[in-house]
Amino acid sequence: MLRVRGTTYHFRRIVPPALRAALNRREIWVSLKTGYQNEARKKASILHARTTELFSQTHLALSEPDALSRLEGLRVALRDLQSMTLPSSAQETGSVPESVPSSKHQRQSKQAQAPKAQPLMLSGALKRFVLDNPHASADTKKATQRAIDLFLQAFGDAPVSIIGGEKAGAFRDLLFSLPASLGKRKSALTLEEEAQRARESGLPTLSGKSVKNHMMRLSALWNQLHQRELVTRNPWTGWNFENGQKTVRRSWTTKELALLASASWHSTSVPEETFRLVTLIAAYSGMRLGEICAMRKEDLQNVDGTPCFMVRPHSDDGWSPKTEAGNRIVPIHSKLIEAGALALKDTTGGPYLIPGLETSKQGIRGAALGRAFSLLKTRIGLPAEITFHSFRHTVSTQLRNADANIREVWIDRLLGHEATHKSQGTTTYLTGIRTANLSQTIETISYPETAFKKRTF
Repeated sequence: MLRVRGTTYHFRRIVPPALRAALNRREIWVSLKTGYQNEARKKASILHARTTELFSQTHLALSEPDALSRLEGLRVALRDLQSMTLPSSAQETGSVPESVPSSKHQRQSKQAQAPKAQPLMLSGALKRFVLDNPHASADTKKATQRAIDLFLQAFGDAPVSIIGGEKAGAFRDLLFSLPASLGKRKSALTLEEEAQRARESGLPTLSGKSVKNHMMRLSALWNQLHQRELVTRNPWTGWNFENGQKTVRRSWTTKELALLASASWHSTSVPEETFRLVTLIAAYSGMRLGEICAMRKEDLQNVDGTPCFMVRPHSDDGWSPKTEAGNRIVPIHSKLIEAGALALKDTTGGPYLIPGLETSKQGIRGAALGRAFSLLKTRIGLPAEITFHSFRHTVSTQLRNADANIREVWIDRLLGHEATHKSQGTTTYLTGIRTANLSQTIETISYPETAFKKRTF
């Protein structure tokens, strides 16, 4: 029923064989004058209803005595239906009345014309330049697909060449109206219905940071399209993301850590032991959730006589650290060794160091743990400023406030941060930091006894 020609959707419907002679048509083509699939579907559904009614009236007219006069009126109604949204040129719609035969010269010209290239749709651009890109990380693929899936849910698929500032702005406004819990639970609601639910219930909505992240993923894709001259400009840049609801992430307090340690674990998708293990490693290393969950057994090694976690790319599944600086070694804290972390290499089944986790359809290991953690912190009343990433903030704050003689570049190297000063001297120095320096830095991390339950791995 829907066809794309150039960048525009058209409505096409075959006239029933019994009615073709009466209506002087084999098929009906109407330009819908839009490149957006959702809009095209709405218009097409109206046209489908009207043509169905027209076919029914034609069937009745053929059985009546004054069929000829009735049929002429129906033919006029059909022409009016097509002219309602039809461009003036019949060639644009590909509709040529049967009563006007094509000349031999026209037929030959038509045959000689090369078929028009199909427009690059947004879904096709996602697959071609992101999902099929061997150099894109799993995080990039997941985040870009999530952003584009939201756009497709809201506006439908469309040629990238017609997506401009108007749709980018509408998408930005829609994102700001969606509930912050979107995607953390199953829902059959449309995005418009989710936004309405958030307004009516006074729910917190997506933060400026979340909206910016979605828009930046689309902007990165458009930069590639612009370089290849598939679009004329990038409509996803230059937007303001301040909405007065900015949430500043912060470190854990001792009271909040004790509350987390005493909370009961209700998730059925992730074992409690896995949850306790991952949080303890995060608290005593500052590693990101994705880095911990992706570790293989071979990523636990002795370096210069010090047991370390190796944060590095995995060629078999395409996982890689978030940034180039994320490739690093992290000495294992003595508290983790006391708890039995070194035994994980021998006691855990399968290739991964952390047991009890599944890989999502998007290839992300630990996605279920992230969702379960978010639900847990909401249930026990932790504020929005606290997330799993707050363990990283806590470690960074402790190290930078430590009384010991710890250098800033050691902390950057341990956490996988880009160096504050990117001079050649700093870069060379970072690569030469000894494991002993990093081990001294990691041992500065400490917590009260009430912060974590005493556990062994």
